[in-house]
Formats: sequence, structure tokens, C-alpha cells
Amino acid sequence: MAGPGGGSSDVQWCFSQVKGAMDDDVAEADIISTVEFNHTGELLATGDKGGRVVIFQQEPESKNQPQCRGEYNVYSTFQSHEPEFDYLKSLEIEEKINKIRWLPQKNAAQFLLSTNDKTIKLWKISERDKRPEGYNLKEEDGRYRDPNSVTTLRVPVLRPMDLMVEASPRRVFANAHTYHINSISVNSDHETYLSADDLRINLWHLEITDRSFNIVDIKPANMEELTEVITAAEFHPDQCNTFVYSSSKGTIRLCDMRASALCDQHAKMFEEPEDPNNRSFFSEIISSISDVKFSHSGRYMMTRDYLSVKIWDLNMETRPVETYQVHEYLRSKLCSLYENDCIFDKFECCWNGNDSVVMTGSYNNFFRMFDRDYRQDVTFEASRENSKPRSVLKPRKISTGGKRKKDEISVDSLDFNKKILHTAWHPLDNIIAVATTNNLYIFQDKLN
Repeated sequence: MAGPGGGSSDVQWCFSQVKGAMDDDVAEADIISTVEFNHTGELLATGDKGGRVVIFQQEPESKNQPQCRGEYNVYSTFQSHEPEFDYLKSLEIEEKINKIRWLPQKNAAQFLLSTNDKTIKLWKISERDKRPEGYNLKEEDGRYRDPNSVTTLRVPVLRPMDLMVEASPRRVFANAHTYHINSISVNSDHETYLSADDLRINLWHLEITDRSFNIVDIKPANMEELTEVITAAEFHPDQCNTFVYSSSKGTIRLCDMRASALCDQHAKMFEEPEDPNNRSFFSEIISSISDVKFSHSGRYMMTRDYLSVKIWDLNMETRPVETYQVHEYLRSKLCSLYENDCIFDKFECCWNGNDSVVMTGSYNNFFRMFDRDYRQDVTFEASRENSKPRSVLKPRKISTGGKRKKDEISVDSLDFNKKILHTAWHPLDNIIAVATTNNLYIFQDKLN
């Protein structure tokens, strides 16, 4: 697998760390629902179904072991969202974190956006290692003194203290979405961001919480005529006027905000004609796009549907330039996957630092990497058996029928309750984070 440095197809991936309890009985609140590196890769944030955000920080590299990259340790944990109740609609609003997006760092503090189904919050994460002492009108324990008892004037001083990481909510963006929010994306102007739900996309200014602009609205006048919903949306990495959104019908629309205030008329629509040979009862369900991501270069975008990952050139709308089959062996199992609701799972995908490799998850805690330069693909497994420090990951093979070889796994023995929906790739290094239910696995390339 080529890395961010490019040019090498023989990267060896090895186990680095696993976070989270190893118990078999998993609490619903502990299930990881989103994973995101910040722009330098020093911080890694996860959100879970219990509304918590956990941030891990990479330790500085040890001078004694220059071949070992720093490990990720817990930096801050905070409750981002609480369960709420919509009394008008008699609906419970889950606290589950749907998405986290980091803002580019501008000062000593870090900022991130987190969202549940209805409310987006801007959080400031800052460090404090000094505390003021020696107030004139206040005791050290915070009690106020009688001004008449003050006979001398003291100058307060800052004293060192143990490092404390504080997470404080700076903005709350609420009451703008009727339907469930599925995406947030920060614009390259660093001042605005978009939020998308099933039928609408809103544009926000990071400083203004009481109003947003509706830039896409696909809600029909009569809801019985509804044929598709928005599944994901993202801003272009460089062009602040351009964004894309994907739909449950398998189309991706690129919109230009310079054209009009309401972007219902797209500038481009990317859609691949359906192969009549693969037409089935499930065609519409499996063509629904669960994730869309621009490449770092801004030239390409990647989409993930149920069975495949597709790479599109923004200059060609008629068909993708590359298509990678993630788990084609499941095509014959769609009926049972429909019955157990797995067919509706929303897998995400990510690019490596130089756009040469893409990664996405699958079932049985497998995850797949596709090397675009060498046209190679590999399947790895995130499991407790492979969790010895620095142990090299062995590629896994799936047997699709006929005689099964010794180290192959039969399709019929795959565990569909174990699935990797959320993955993230360090923006500069070959370090990946993979979420399996309530565990976060971190892998890196083996440094010789």
C-alpha cells in the first residue's frame, strides 16, 4: 500500500493500540459513531452514542526510540450532547454524536464542531497550566473578603499548576433542522460551514447562531411524491463556493453558490448508468450513497455505496474513473442482509494523505484498502487476536465457494454484527484509526 510519501506498494501495517473495554457485552452508549483526525493529525476525536466526545493526543516521539511513533493517549473527555425531548412532536432526540469536524487551528486553543440529530455545537478545547494567586478581595478558596479588612495592596501572580484541559461550548446552533442531520462540513473560508439533513442543507456562519441560510431544499410540496433523500454533503477543500451532496438514488450533485442563493439547480450531476445484468429487487437500496469525500487535491471525489467505492473526476460526470468492489461476495446474500437490516448500514470512506490510497470498512471487523497507483487491494481485520504490540497485520482472504483454502474465511461464517463503519487516516502519516463497535483500533506502518 502506498503511503503519503507515495512510491511504495509494500507498506507493512502493524498493530499500535486499541482503546475501549474488551468486554463482550457492550453498552449501547459506548458504541463509537464517528472518528476524525484534526488537520495536523496530533489529535484524534471520537464521538459515541452516549453523546460523549473523547479526544486522544499523540505523544511526542521518543528520542531513545526514533523508529517508534508516539502513541495516542486520552487528552480530554466531555459530554457534548444530552438526550432531549421534542414535546411538540412527541419525539425523543438521541444524544448520539453523528459527526465531528475540526476547525483549522488559529491560536493555542483547538475548536471542533459536533452534532447530534438536531443541534450542532462549537467546542473550544484549551489548556491551563497556571493559576492566578494573591487577589486582594478574594481568598484562595474563592470566598470574598471584607474590603475594610484589606490593609495592603498585593499584585496577583500566576503560579504553575498541573495541566488541565478544558472543553467549553462556545456556540450552539439549534432549531434549524426538521429532519435528522447527517453531515457537517467546514468551508475553506474557515468562516462558514454547512449542515445537511434528509431534505435540506443549511449554510451557517461560525459566529452567528440564531440564523442560517437554506441553500438546498429537495422537499416536495406533497410528501407522498418524495423519491429520494440527501445522504451526505461536503464542501470543496479549496473552492469556498463549491459543495456536493449525495442522494439515496446514487447521484451526486455539485452546486456552485455563486449561481444563486438557493442551489436547487445543480451545476453538475454525477451518475453511473445501472448495469442491466445486475438489476434486482435490491438495486435501489444498494445504490444509495452513504458517504462522499473530496480528495485533498480537490480534483477527485470518492463515494461509498453498499458494495463499492467509486472515484469520480470532477471534470467527468458520466461515469467514475475508478470503481473498487468492497465485498462483492455479499451480492448473493442481499436477501438475508435485507432481513436483518444490515443492507441499510452506512459505511464511510477516507483518503490517505496524498490521495493515492483509499480505505473503507466491511463486515466481520474487516477493512479494505485500495491502492490507486498500483491497482492493488488488501483486506485486514481489526481483532483482539492481532493486538500484540507491533504485530504485523496479515491480509485476510474470503472464500466465495468451492474448496476453501487453509487461511481463507468462508462467506457463510462472516459475523454481520461486527462491522467497521467509521475509519480515519492521519493527514500526514501512515496511521489509521478504525472503529469496531466500542473499540478504537490504531494501526501504523512498520518503520524499519
